[in-house]
Amino acid sequence: MSATTTSDHRGSADTGVRRGYRADLAALGAAQKPARGTPAYSRAVNRPAARRVAAATHQVGLTPDLATAISATLSAAGLAIVALARPTWTTGVLAAVLLALGYVMDSVDGQLARLRGRGSLAGEWLDHTVDCVKTCLVHVAVLVSFFRFAPVSNDVVLLLPLAYLVVDVTCFFGIVLVPHLRPAGRPAPATRAESPWRRWLILPNDYGVQCWMFVLLGSPVAFVSCYALMLLANAGMLALACRKWWRELRAADAAAAR
Repeated sequence: MSATTTSDHRGSADTGVRRGYRADLAALGAAQKPARGTPAYSRAVNRPAARRVAAATHQVGLTPDLATAISATLSAAGLAIVALARPTWTTGVLAAVLLALGYVMDSVDGQLARLRGRGSLAGEWLDHTVDCVKTCLVHVAVLVSFFRFAPVSNDVVLLLPLAYLVVDVTCFFGIVLVPHLRPAGRPAPATRAESPWRRWLILPNDYGVQCWMFVLLGSPVAFVSCYALMLLANAGMLALACRKWWRELRAADAAAAR
């Protein structure tokens, strides 16, 4: 999973007064996190869908923590299918839909916190912890599936989910840790305007794309090929991110030493 799935439980859209659906939807539209650096699927599909779900469920009093629990349940069901069911087109589509719905609910919790105007540190911890567990279990589920149902005859394929697990967890750790290492009150370094192509180039790092990759489970060779390509793309992006983070923090060290 890319850690782009992390959401903010500390929202501040308003005072928490429950209004109508349209008013809530408008309030959320005006209180979104910056889109810069967000892959195309999360930007164009997941966040807009989550805004609508959050505005609707806010009317019945859904809390951010309950949204996180629903997200975890949907994701667990999808990953259980990946790990335990024989790979077919049917099980692949079902797993992908459950994982994608879980991803929507993962964004809903932060949207609800903004509407309620009273997020919590406990809720933020819960959200990040669930994201971390999910990031690990996606590749554990693939490893179990590869071991039980052998998509190809070569056992080397079992190394793919192990490598992908390392890449995803390292990426998640960096995205969560680096903001806390920045000097207090100093935002991320300013950069030039974002290229319109960037949101598409970083699509492999989008957890939503990872969810829909499981549609290919019915074709073992296609799924393994897609999974391997996603691994290579994410490993390359992680290398670039680590280089950027290292340079940024070295510059912060140099500035502090002056």
